[in-house]
Amino acid sequence: MGHKKAVKTSKAFLENAALPAHGKTYTVVSHKEVMDHTTKLLAKNNLKITNQSFRSSYNAKVAQGIYHLTGTNVASDEDLGMMFAWTNSYDKSTRFQCGIGAHVLVCANGIIHGDIANYGRKHTGTANADIALSIASQVSHAAHSYNQLITDKNNFKNINLSIKEQSELLGRLFIEEKLLDTQQMSCIKAEIGDPTYNYGVDPDTAWMFYNHVTHAFKQTHPRNWMSNQAKFHEFMTSELLSNAAIQFRDTVEDEDDMEIEEDILDDNTNPNIFTL
Repeated sequence: MGHKKAVKTSKAFLENAALPAHGKTYTVVSHKEVMDHTTKLLAKNNLKITNQSFRSSYNAKVAQGIYHLTGTNVASDEDLGMMFAWTNSYDKSTRFQCGIGAHVLVCANGIIHGDIANYGRKHTGTANADIALSIASQVSHAAHSYNQLITDKNNFKNINLSIKEQSELLGRLFIEEKLLDTQQMSCIKAEIGDPTYNYGVDPDTAWMFYNHVTHAFKQTHPRNWMSNQAKFHEFMTSELLSNAAIQFRDTVEDEDDMEIEEDILDDNTNPNIFTL
């Protein structure tokens, strides 16, 4: 939204992208470092990459990697597979982000829960080491995070949403939450009328609506994709699962808390804060 469209690219392109020169106070974390850390730590935790895809903006100033995973300790689910995603930038437009999530098997839509969505770290000082630690932390909690998303999905399947209710939620996502643009709204409208995929549920369910929105999120720029996915999942759990008296994890910190933690990071007093 407001950014030039990103395109699919290759691992080799990201590895060979020119590094920025931002001065001594800015620690460059290369896309190659992120990919190397990711593959090493996934393998160390017995998680096998079954598919990987990459997107980037012009000249790879912003890049994103998405990995579909399997493992001996990974639960089997008929709808979802495990996913790990990261976002990195060379143009200071976004902090490094990473997280365990899930992908819908029939369409590759992504799911990321707000509590485990990403780790933000300014590119200063020990950013390289901190990013490696953040990837390791996310991966070490992979099974728990993935299992919770399966639970959320099953709960969404059991919640009915009329067209009126879906329309109201869409309006709020567009106007209040600012998670959708006009093009994505048109995409969701078309999906509601004639879905591209068969999600195996009644059209008037929260799970069907969820997938219409995440299908439209495929158009989101990499710098916003992870945070928008996380905010949307938090929105849906707050609006629907809480109201159904279903217990789930603590909510995401609000933006005021995030700003306070960023100040702490700048003072180098607590370099390992997980934030959205």
